[in-house]
Amino acid sequence: MSDAPALGTDQIARLRLATTMFFGIGGFLFAGWTVRIPAIKEQVHASAGELGLALLGISGAAVLTMMVTGRLCRRWGSRQVTIAAAALLCLAVVPPTLTRSPLALGLTLVLFGIGYGAIDVAVNSVAVDLIAVVKRPIMSGLHAANSIGSLTGAGLGAVLALWLSPLTHMLVALPLGLVATFWSAGLLMSAPLPTARQPEMSAVADNGRGRDLRFVVVIASAAALCAAYSQGALDNWVPLHIETDLDGNSAVAAAGYATVAGTLTIGRMAGVRLIERFGHSLVVVGGGVAAAVGALVMALSPVLWLVFAGLVVTGLGLSNIFPSALALAGAKGGPDGIALASTLGYAGILMAPPTIGFLADGFGLPRALTLIAATLLTAGALSFVVRHHIDGAGRADDARQDDGAGQTDDRPVAGPAVR
Repeated sequence: MSDAPALGTDQIARLRLATTMFFGIGGFLFAGWTVRIPAIKEQVHASAGELGLALLGISGAAVLTMMVTGRLCRRWGSRQVTIAAAALLCLAVVPPTLTRSPLALGLTLVLFGIGYGAIDVAVNSVAVDLIAVVKRPIMSGLHAANSIGSLTGAGLGAVLALWLSPLTHMLVALPLGLVATFWSAGLLMSAPLPTARQPEMSAVADNGRGRDLRFVVVIASAAALCAAYSQGALDNWVPLHIETDLDGNSAVAAAGYATVAGTLTIGRMAGVRLIERFGHSLVVVGGGVAAAVGALVMALSPVLWLVFAGLVVTGLGLSNIFPSALALAGAKGGPDGIALASTLGYAGILMAPPTIGFLADGFGLPRALTLIAATLLTAGALSFVVRHHIDGAGRADDARQDDGAGQTDDRPVAGPAVR
């Protein structure tokens, strides 16, 4: 460990603000693009199927990029990759608006997917480093910043869509994103960020400690997949469930989506203090059980107000599972752990719409939505399996002990290493 003094309060505050901003930037840009998809569809004269194939440019590129970003973070540093990915994402919002065919749209969205996938892994890796410094479970609060950024981007996009074309809209978002990126980059690089250096997952020694490390990372990543699957299913199918099964109008259906997004944000904003007071285990495991009950009420109740009550319980219970799973995967596996959890989480989001749709065709949408309760219970059970590791994921010492060697770095910073 370095002999350098620990970071000062002001330095930690700057690092935390910068990390929060990068979470928000990612959400802001992605949501701003998403609300313009209908207009882009008309612009490129795409059918629903052609649009779906074009959008694979984002999802496919994002998944492939997530798989390699852990290596990039180890080589170049998580902060540096975060900054580069955010800048790329800012630039990538414009090219899709210049296209005039589904093929061209899909090709330009590959660049967008690369930026999105890279920042997802890199900024969460930075967050794990920051948690080791502040010794507080702040991952949920950082993910709340992503939710707030998404809500801001979607809200601004909805307003700008009334007057601006997609190209003009993105030409507004581009400088806003770049200014926020460069300002946040200055804060993020203004102080060293100590961290316990984690081994590459594929290079972990084949011994008891190594097997335990891999086991915890895999279980945490599986919990992330279940949580992300549940959120993806809620986002895609709740509005349709309210309209078709409960005879709600489009405004009520939109309110259902807003309820999910809002409770997830509120739960994550409160997550830091809840976890500090009650512990990760109770908040995450108990949240999974409560969310599963809420999901069953949402899916099977014929009464609209009970459906909304179920959505509130589901959103609040679900809110801290995914951030906690990422924090644990990163604390035990470093950038590689984050990459695995992020990739599986994103895969869960992609799996949710088709699997629920397939089940809905055979059994009806209400019964199909009960699968959300099953995945939430699974997420809670997986979190219970690694509950002792979850409660220690915010402590820098645990990460060093699990690394086995307490590796050091010769740069003059506090802590064992710097990314």
